[in-house]
Amino acid sequence: MKKVITYGTFDLLHWGHVNLLRRAKEMGDYLIVAISSDEFNKLKDKKSYHSFENRKMILEAIRYVDEVIAEESWDQKVRDVVDHNIDVFVMGSDWEGKFDFLKEHCEVVYLPRTVGISTSKIKDDLLEVNNG
Repeated sequence: MKKVITYGTFDLLHWGHVNLLRRAKEMGDYLIVAISSDEFNKLKDKKSYHSFENRKMILEAIRYVDEVIAEESWDQKVRDVVDHNIDVFVMGSDWEGKFDFLKEHCEVVYLPRTVGISTSKIKDDLLEVNNG
């Protein structure tokens, strides 16, 4: 079985996220999604609209996702890759090169982002609508 892993916050789920998950799943048989815990988000000075448990529940409902795990720190990726016998590590192209250190453990793939959508764009658009 070919195992794939990807990481993210996956807060305001949108079609760009779904595209990433679909393409990641197409690279293997089993897709693990590691999502930032609420505590890890605090360390990154990031606040999610949805709690970890709600984001986990939403992701588990997506047909491309086989398993959801918590990301608790920046340095757990090597451990996750080894512990879960990962064959392919997938991230969006905005992270290009940042995870090349994993190449000694698995294949590393950076997928192009979906044009026209991002969580930041959604947040900006909502602010504009509410302040307009």
